[in-house]
Amino acid sequence: MASADIHDYIAPGRRAHLVGIGGVSMSPLAEVLHKAGMVITGSDMRNSATVEHLRSLGIPVAIGHRAENIQGAELVIRTAAVHDSNPEIAAAHAQGIPVFERAQAWGSIMRGYKNALCISGTHGKTTTTSMCTHIIMAAQMDPTVMIGGTLPLLGSGYRVGHGDTIILESCEYCNSFLSFFPTVAVILNIEADHLDFFKDLEDVEHSFRAFADRVPENGLIVANADDANTMHTLEGEARPILTFGLEQGDVQAASLTWEKGLPSFDVIYRGELFTHVTLRVPGEHNVKNALAAAAAAIALAVSPEAVRDGLAAFRGAGRRFEHKGTYHGAEVYDDYAHHPGELQALLSAARTLGYERIICAFQPHTYTRTKALFDDFVRVLKEPDVTILAEIFAAREVNDIGISSRDLAEQIPGSEYCATLPEVTARLKELARPGDLILTVGAGDIFTVGESLVRES
Repeated sequence: MASADIHDYIAPGRRAHLVGIGGVSMSPLAEVLHKAGMVITGSDMRNSATVEHLRSLGIPVAIGHRAENIQGAELVIRTAAVHDSNPEIAAAHAQGIPVFERAQAWGSIMRGYKNALCISGTHGKTTTTSMCTHIIMAAQMDPTVMIGGTLPLLGSGYRVGHGDTIILESCEYCNSFLSFFPTVAVILNIEADHLDFFKDLEDVEHSFRAFADRVPENGLIVANADDANTMHTLEGEARPILTFGLEQGDVQAASLTWEKGLPSFDVIYRGELFTHVTLRVPGEHNVKNALAAAAAAIALAVSPEAVRDGLAAFRGAGRRFEHKGTYHGAEVYDDYAHHPGELQALLSAARTLGYERIICAFQPHTYTRTKALFDDFVRVLKEPDVTILAEIFAAREVNDIGISSRDLAEQIPGSEYCATLPEVTARLKELARPGDLILTVGAGDIFTVGESLVRES
C-alpha cells in the first residue's frame, strides 16, 4: 500500500483514524478534516483539554493505543512520534489500510488553496508564521492557519478559515516539509540542527533546496539575503526569489530606531517606501522576522496598511518571550529557544531591555543536540548574569551517549546545575529580587518552573 496517494483519500465521507490526535498539529488536522466532511476518529495516550475539545465537535477519541481503535477506518494518519510498532499502525499494515504521515495530510489539504504560504527555517518559524497570520487577518483574507505554538490572536495554534489562503509553519525535521505544496515558500535561515536526523549542514541545505524546488514555476521563494547558508542553498534556482534583509535585499529596513527595546522602521520594497512598522516585540531577530513576513505579504499582494496594522498588533506567540508574571519584584518570561542561535538572539534582545540582572534557567532539549552543539551552548550560556542548568529534556531520545547538563555547568563559570525542575524553582526563589529578568528557556517542560514561581507570588 506504500504507493497509495493520500489525495485520493482526503474527501467528504471518507473515514480517517488519527493516531496521536491530541498533538499540537494533529488536533487542528482532525478539525480541518472533520469540517471538510470526513468521518474522523482518533486515539491518544492521555486525556487533555485538546481531546475534550475534539470530543465536543463529535470526534470520538480513545485513550490508549489498541488495534481495535482503527475499526472502520479507510486510512490512518500518524504523528511523527508514532512508530510501526504501535499496535494501531501494526493493525493497519496487517489489514492493508494505508498509513500516512501528518505532513502528507497537510500537504494534501494545502493543494486545495490558491495561496499556500509555508514558513521554514532553523529559527524564527513560529514567530514569523504568527506575524504572517496577523497580517493576513488584518487584510481580512480569512486564512486557515497551522502554527507550532499558541497565538493569542487565535486562542490556539491554528484556525480554520474560509478564504483561499493557508499559512503553515513548515519544519525540516524528518524532511516533513517535503510533503507540502507551497505557492510561496519562506526560508528564514539555515543552520546545522536536528543532527539526530540530518548528517551535517550540507544535508540540511539539501533538504531546504528540495523544499524550495516544490514551489511551482509561477510561485515565489522568499529568502534571507543576510544568511549565507540560505543564499548558498538557492544558488542556480530557476524559480523567482524575493529577498529580504536588514540592509540588503528586495525588502529591507531603513531608519531603524529603538524605544525601550522595541523597534520602529520603514519597510523599503525595491527602493520605495512600502510602509512604516512599529513592533511590540524586542530584538533585532524580530526585525528580520517582520521583514520576512512583510516580504511574504508583498508576494501575496497584501496592502501596506495590513502589513503595518498586523505587525503593530503582534505581541508575541506563546512560549516566545512570553511574560508569565512577577515574583519578588523580578519579571518572569518564558522562551522556547533550544538552539544556540536562538539563545543568542533571545539574550541579545533581553540585554536591550534595561534589567539589572538576567537570570537564565535553561533546559537543553535532546541529548544529540546538546552533544553536537556543546561548545556553542557553553559560549552562549556564559552571557547571562546567572545561569542555572536543568537536566536535559529527553524528548524522543534515550541517553545512550551519557551526557548531562552537569557537563555544561562544569564549563560555564558561576553556573549551577539542578537535577530536577522543583530544584530549579527553589533556586530561582532564593535568587529573585527587584530589577531581575528571570528567563525560563527550552523546548521541554521548563516553562512549568516560571508558572509555579508566579503562582507562589
